[in-house]
Amino acid sequence: QVQLVESGGGLVQPGGSLTLSCAASGSIFNSYFMAWYRQAPGKEREFVASISTGGITFYTDSVKGRFTISRHNGENTVNLQMNSAKPEDTAVYYCYAQRTTSRYWGQGTQVTVSS
Repeated sequence: QVQLVESGGGLVQPGGSLTLSCAASGSIFNSYFMAWYRQAPGKEREFVASISTGGITFYTDSVKGRFTISRHNGENTVNLQMNSAKPEDTAVYYCYAQRTTSRYWGQGTQVTVSS
């Protein structure tokens, strides 16, 4: 069982930066595939970025070059650095963990990009 707790959300101006963090419980964090998803009002949840156990990253096209996902296995955390934020990045951001058939979600953290 893994529990995921997101933090770092808030209000950011267009063009600004924000770092989201996801803290995971458990002692085998480094064996989990980790990802961030987001859900904007009235829209379905969508994939944002992922990082494999080996550190391979993947991003949805709309955030490439602006967002960076990283994992810190010694601290059981995965971060999402958001740069050059856009209003369309406004959403609830969810942390996701997967190992074989076990999948876990955090409760989400709100990110609002607005002036």
